[in-house]
Amino acid sequence: MSDRDTAPSAERRLRAGWQGRYYEDFAVGDVYKHPYGRTVTETDDVWFTNVTMNVNPMHFNEAYAAETEFGQRLVNGTFVIALAVGMSVIDVSMNATANLGYDEVRHHAPVFHGDTLFAESEVLAKRESDSREHVGLVTTELRAYNQDDTLVLSLERTPMVLKRAHAQPSPAQPPGWPEGIGTQERDADGTPSETGAR
Repeated sequence: MSDRDTAPSAERRLRAGWQGRYYEDFAVGDVYKHPYGRTVTETDDVWFTNVTMNVNPMHFNEAYAAETEFGQRLVNGTFVIALAVGMSVIDVSMNATANLGYDEVRHHAPVFHGDTLFAESEVLAKRESDSREHVGLVTTELRAYNQDDTLVLSLERTPMVLKRAHAQPSPAQPPGWPEGIGTQERDADGTPSETGAR
């Protein structure tokens, strides 16, 4: 038997994981370096280009791109935006109810297949919502870099972020989970839940 098999059920506890930042957690000047880098593949670029019907041959025609100043295909710039924004969600907008806008979008350097991107966000401003008491507006500058520390993208974005009191996060119902799914507080004593979680 393993230690896990013989551990008394009284030691079992439901613990909260990362639940994202709420409006109160943001402070102007804070910088969040988002976890994980992401290597951009040829498949990412070709699929995204096809799905979005981008017909610029720089993204899908190697012979054409080889004759340009870059000498190879460029990764679709809107893919770079989508990837960088996605990387920032865990820290910035995991608890957002909406994104109000993307501003000051700048592509500073090209991205090529095989580049690995990293992203960080800096809080530029925050304020209470004038029309919705359960959220506040947070403006961040998102910056993406490649593996050589070259800035490839910057943009500002402003999500409406839930206030903690209105979200009422709990270990049993973290963001994105419907009520009652999986292990609940009542199950922490070792009693099987109605869904069979142990």
